[in-house]
Amino acid sequence: MQTQHSPTRIRISWPAGHLTASLDSTPTTQALMEALPFTSTAQTWGEEVYFDTSVSVSRETDARQVVEPGTVAFWTDGDALALPYGPTPISRGDECRLASPCNVLGRLDGDPRRLATVRAGDPIRVEAITD
Repeated sequence: MQTQHSPTRIRISWPAGHLTASLDSTPTTQALMEALPFTSTAQTWGEEVYFDTSVSVSRETDARQVVEPGTVAFWTDGDALALPYGPTPISRGDECRLASPCNVLGRLDGDPRRLATVRAGDPIRVEAITD
């Protein structure tokens, strides 16, 4: 019987708040974890926050463009983490439609609508949570 790895957890902080996220074990998650901690500059696109990671990875075979609110996604076209919490300018209805298919890394813990307090230009810090 295989032992379960505890999920990889990160904290994403900005001036008005922070969220934690639980990430699945994927090649993109591994590359991201090797780059932590880092600080970036927030951008917003509809009800999505995204920011450069300086991590460059390939699109994974299960990359998706439409995801649930609170999904932690990696936008390979922009080397950025994408954190949707509601519709984007290209959404149909209430869906979270990303700019292009993204690697899905995991989910935010707690209410993803807290991302609404992020402003474009805010500093964003991402760090590993070590229990």
